[in-house]
Amino acid sequence: MRILIVGAGQVGFFLCERLAQEGHEVTLIDRDENNLRRAQDRLNVMGICGNGASAEILEQADIKDMDIFIAVTNLDEVNILACLVAREYNVATRVARVKSIEYRSHGAVLSKEKLGIDLLINPANEVADEMTQISCRSGAFDVAEFVEGKIQFLGYRIEPDSQLCGMSLAELGELRGMYRFIVTAIIRDDETIIPRGDDVIQADDRIFIFAHKEDLPSIQYLLCPTEKKKRGQRVFILGGSKVGTRIAMQLERLGCDVRLVDRDENKCLKLSARLKNTMVINAVGTDIHALLEEGIDSADVFIAVTGNDETNILCALLAKQHGAARTLALVNKPELINLAPTLGIDACVSPRLCAAGAILKYVRRGSIVSIAAIEGSDSEALEFVVQQQCPGIGMALKNIKFPQGAIIGAIVHGNDYEVASGDSILQAGDRVVVFTLPEALTKVEKFFA
Repeated sequence: MRILIVGAGQVGFFLCERLAQEGHEVTLIDRDENNLRRAQDRLNVMGICGNGASAEILEQADIKDMDIFIAVTNLDEVNILACLVAREYNVATRVARVKSIEYRSHGAVLSKEKLGIDLLINPANEVADEMTQISCRSGAFDVAEFVEGKIQFLGYRIEPDSQLCGMSLAELGELRGMYRFIVTAIIRDDETIIPRGDDVIQADDRIFIFAHKEDLPSIQYLLCPTEKKKRGQRVFILGGSKVGTRIAMQLERLGCDVRLVDRDENKCLKLSARLKNTMVINAVGTDIHALLEEGIDSADVFIAVTGNDETNILCALLAKQHGAARTLALVNKPELINLAPTLGIDACVSPRLCAAGAILKYVRRGSIVSIAAIEGSDSEALEFVVQQQCPGIGMALKNIKFPQGAIIGAIVHGNDYEVASGDSILQAGDRVVVFTLPEALTKVEKFFA
């Protein structure tokens, strides 16, 4: 496909990287020549310097021949206007990133339908939803849901005292009768491994598993035996931004004891009136004495979502040091995403990846139902529907020539499911979840297309 992307920031660069790897013809527009040069030097894309909402610039980029148009600059108005111009050139699919809630709320004066935009992505909403999911999955640093939430994709960090240390995948597979899950990937020293039976799990590995939602309690006991799920867990949220407020609202509905901390007194007053069951605390995130008085030492989860990466990381570390069981941090800078976990933070969430993942899921729709990008790795987890013409129908997986660098994790047949094994058989209409390295992605898509 021919794809035109406006905005060479973190989201735009990430989209260019993924889509170019898949063999699409990508053109990138940005006002900043340095951003363009960086993208062209590292990626297989064509760059054009200029205003992405200008018809003249868009015509230079052959807008008339584009299949997909994606506007992800930092300005909502530019993204909206650029998509309106793209509509006049009859581009089939138009996507825009927006940060203002007016475009997304119910009864909004300008909705995506009125604007003629196929997908409006709000990074704040995507981040808040992912952080809520992670906070509800004890011990996990990454969470994604497939098949309407039935199949869970979870990332766990292996501690030195874990009973899985030194265990091979073959030995772990023998426990499948008690623990129905499959390890689909191991990240070790920045290398992503699709494991085989003789691969051994080591301390500090990050493993990714597929499992059914019903089996999570027993799996949780195996992977994190010291962490017990509590009813009404106590959650501290640092930062009363849109992200922090949305997380608080979602956790309220789940029955959590929520405490939101912000340094702005006026903002605290507004949040107190808006949030029904959340205790709003006017304090600085580094004022550990004030937080100790409010019970940070007994917190089940501490979530830092201020607008500053360094503040989020520092405050999460302070909370961890003073008794918080788990810490989550919002991190924008890619170079800090991999650093923060090595310091002891349990999970980092990137707005860049959340927004880009939602856009990739939409532009790849077809046989792909859902997608989750893995931060710190170019790998992805995807959900496919098995088409009638799929070459693997009626065959055991061990007899199928499935692309190297990818692994089928779980198969859902109607209301039944199974953790994939060599004897599993694909049927037309099945929902299949797959973990794939970037070099295998295009082949996996063709297999299921």
